[in-house]
Amino acid sequence: MTRVKLRYKPIGGRRISLYLDFYPAIINPETKKPTRREFLKLYLYDRAQNVVERDHNKQTKLLAEKICSLRAIDIGKGEFGFLEADKNNVDFLKFYNELCNKRKDVKNTFTTWQSSFKYFELFCKGSCLVKDLTEKFCNDYREFLLRTPSFKNSSTNFRLSQNAAHAYFNKFKAALKQAYKDGLLRENLNEKIEPIRQLETNRQFLSLEELQKLANTECDNPILKRAALFSALTGLRWGDIKQLTWEHLNYSEAQGHFIRFTQKKTKGAETLPISEQARGLLGDSIVHGEPIFHKLHYSAYFKVIIGKWLLSAGISKNITFHNFRHTFATLQLAQGTDIYTVSKMLGHRDLKTTQIYAKIVDQKKREAADKIKL
Repeated sequence: MTRVKLRYKPIGGRRISLYLDFYPAIINPETKKPTRREFLKLYLYDRAQNVVERDHNKQTKLLAEKICSLRAIDIGKGEFGFLEADKNNVDFLKFYNELCNKRKDVKNTFTTWQSSFKYFELFCKGSCLVKDLTEKFCNDYREFLLRTPSFKNSSTNFRLSQNAAHAYFNKFKAALKQAYKDGLLRENLNEKIEPIRQLETNRQFLSLEELQKLANTECDNPILKRAALFSALTGLRWGDIKQLTWEHLNYSEAQGHFIRFTQKKTKGAETLPISEQARGLLGDSIVHGEPIFHKLHYSAYFKVIIGKWLLSAGISKNITFHNFRHTFATLQLAQGTDIYTVSKMLGHRDLKTTQIYAKIVDQKKREAADKIKL
């Protein structure tokens, strides 16, 4: 094990130079050669002659001893090279972009990571090394996200929404956490900086009556209709429905119909019971190895088709495909299913994510209670 000692070297002019002595030698990250010494560029007065010089010597020696202790810790952790130049000069912007590209297989997650990277690149003007990352730097970026214009709106007066800023800053914090795990950062900045608070949103959902109307109404895209109703009956996301194959579908006398699959977003392995009605929406044209909804392809025009379908059913709400998942969660809670079970059926990792639906149900109960007046 390498030992670190604080040494003193008289250099004339009543000065004593302070340096660290390493035994055995360590590799200097700049020269790539073994070295036994690190000169600290700190000096003591030889034979201090007054109070000022004695106080200078005391404070300088304390600083040198602290540096000596830190070097010993670095070496003990395997961080050889007292200057840590290799790590300090790592391109954090490139590291962040590489983390972003690892999410390419998950559409929604990748889109959020992409946007978070673009805003960070704008903030740091296209250049950021690991050594630039400080607590102040991170907090400055936090403030930048809260006041910067949105890329999606040409008007400079239209700020990035707080929830978008929350999502993008969380990705930045995830990048910091990974950099710490990889040994690029000496301290976990992710834990030291406050996240951007997420505002509660008004999540749209369909009532049971509205869902029944849709089931009874023709849609221009029958496959989209079946997939949307399947989402409302199971709580599955678009990505998970699209990747379902007949191999995911199982049946037993004890459990009935159920699906075993891996969530595309969280990578969690799930076993999800489904109702007879949900199973009926899948049809019987079983082709092993093929997606169940094999002609279901995402298109921006889908929102138009869903809108026309809703209008045909006499529903004026602004509903996207993901709102069918919200509908499942809200209706389950409204029908008395406990929040823990709903959370498990949705595949949430944290119960807090499911609690937003409970608040919606409570609000609807309040509105219902206020409708009867004497």
